[in-house]
Order: sequence, then C-alpha cells, then structure tokens
Amino acid sequence: MTATLNQAPLREYTRILGVGAARPDVVVTNEDVCQWIDSSDEWIRQRTGIVTRHRAGKDTSVVDMAETAARDALANAGIDASQLGAVIVSTVTSPYATPSAAAELCERIGATPAPAFDISAACAGYCYGVAQGDALVKSGAADYVLVVGAEKLSDIIDRHERTISFLLGDGAGAVVIGPSDTPGIGPSVWGSDGSKYGAIGMTHSMMDLRDMAIQAEEEPEGTALVGGSEAKLWPTLRQDGQTVFRWAVWEMAKVAQQALEAAGVTAEDLVAFVPHQANMRIIDEMVKQLKLPPTVAVARDIADSGNTSAASVPLAMHRLLREQPELSGGLALQIGFGAGLVFGAQVVVLP
Repeated sequence: MTATLNQAPLREYTRILGVGAARPDVVVTNEDVCQWIDSSDEWIRQRTGIVTRHRAGKDTSVVDMAETAARDALANAGIDASQLGAVIVSTVTSPYATPSAAAELCERIGATPAPAFDISAACAGYCYGVAQGDALVKSGAADYVLVVGAEKLSDIIDRHERTISFLLGDGAGAVVIGPSDTPGIGPSVWGSDGSKYGAIGMTHSMMDLRDMAIQAEEEPEGTALVGGSEAKLWPTLRQDGQTVFRWAVWEMAKVAQQALEAAGVTAEDLVAFVPHQANMRIIDEMVKQLKLPPTVAVARDIADSGNTSAASVPLAMHRLLREQPELSGGLALQIGFGAGLVFGAQVVVLP
C-alpha cells in the first residue's frame, strides 16, 4: 500500500502587513553632484526631477540598511522575526557574490533558521520579491515572509560619468507579507526583455579584475598599473538613457495596465500609484498613459531620494503612507523595472 504524502495546506489570500525604510543621513544635492560632472541643478531637476539623493557612509553596508528597514517593517506589521518563514533580499550591490546578504540579515534580526536568499533583478527586484513572498505564503511554505530591497549604489558609480551616476542614491525598504482573510496582493505581472540586456549594466566583469590582478603579479613592479588603470577597471554602472527611457515610457505603462486587469480593477479603483522612482518624466508619462484620475496619489520620492534601484518602490510606499496615512487599506498599483531589462507589477492593499 502506497503511503499518502502530506502537503502544506494552501492559503487563499495574502497581504502586505507592514512597511519599513532606511534612508542614510548624508544628503547629496545637485550642486554637490555638479562638482564632478558638467551639469547644473536646473538641468538635473528638469530632466529627472531629482533635487537630492541619500548616500551611505563608508562604514554603512547594504545589510546595515536592510536591517534597519526590516526591523521597521516587522514592528509596523506586529510580527516577530522568529515567525518569519523566509527572508528575501533584493540587491545588486552586496559586496559578496556569496554568501547572501539575506543570510546575514536573517541572523542579525533573529529569524534563523528561516531560509534566506538574494534576488538580482535590479530595480524590479522588490516586485519580484513580492511575487515570491506572495507565492510562498499562499503555498503554505511560509507563514510570513520578509522582502527587502537594499542598495548602496554609491559603491558602484563613477561620479564623473553622466549617464547614470547623478541619478543614484542609497537606501533600503522592506515589507512583511502574511496570510489574509481578504485579497491583498493581486496577480504578479512580471517578466524580462533580454534583447535590451546591454541597455543598463556594469562597465567590467569580476573576471576583468581577476585578469588585471594576474597581470600586475606577472609584470615588473610599477608597469602593470601605470596611469591609474586599476581604478578605471573597477566595475561601475552605465546606461543607454534614450533606450531605457523609451522602453520605460512605452512598455511599462502596458505592464502596469496588465497588472490592473489581472487584479480585476481599474484606475478609478486605486488610491495610489507607486512606480519605480527612475525619472520624474517617466512617472508623469505613465500617469498620463494609465489615465489615472487626480484622486490617485502618485509617489514621487525620487525628488528627495533619487533612484535607489531595488529599494525604490518600498521607500516610495513608506513615504506615501507616512505623509498620507489615510491611504492605508486602499488599493495601490506598484511597478518596478530596470537592468536586464526586467519588470514586475502588482496591485496591493496598502498596509
């Protein structure tokens, strides 16, 4: 007689129970940025909507910021870290390929032995994490899941280049996902477009650094690294701004609309729109294409925080709820998109 296999009981609904944030204390103005690039405060504001961005100090790590945001989210959710069934960190700026930032975070906050893993999905990483957290709770694999987007982008920029460095900031945002008696997270619309793989990326690979180190060992002292070439080789971010802008404006509004349709709601049902904080012009164009009514609050955290990649959407949500707490319990459309190119969107009930 074949034994009957036990399977975790399924849950019908999930929701975001709490959101948290970590914003570094150092505020970098447009005037500060213009020390390193030929630009102006007026140009940066007009082209991007950014006024300031936060940058972390040398001794502040990705996990430090993730921990602050995680503890804030847990407190707001009323959940103890020991109740977490999984810890997910989305980041492209952890200094180590392995072990994961999530494993360290898990131990720091007291969630051990919960499974912990990182996601590399750039600016869509938080929405990717929500998709996975939602599925883990629904499947019965976890009671509660912590999803964190944390970035120290100041570690991987060349402050003298003009394609992306002036856009970027540091920070972390986190949410706790758990079971709900009513629907709280709509179906995820997520995917990728690898045909534009090179539109945003690093200047060099880690293998390039390895080869430079080997060259330095093999050549006579003082010849291998003449002219500061080792500094130029350090991998930093670049983007093809026009390609990314056109893709975000024309394709991401379609994805956002698909998320609304998948959730069975319309723009008129929303109380908030929380897009990736990439560029104020992109946000404004998406608002127009989605025909959002003026009653919908639009997150514009980019003005003060810049583009924080995976931390962008949860940081924007956190600010929106702090400034307009009456939005709690209403429906919000969130969408992230970035390097890969990758994208993810959901309609969620605001915690």
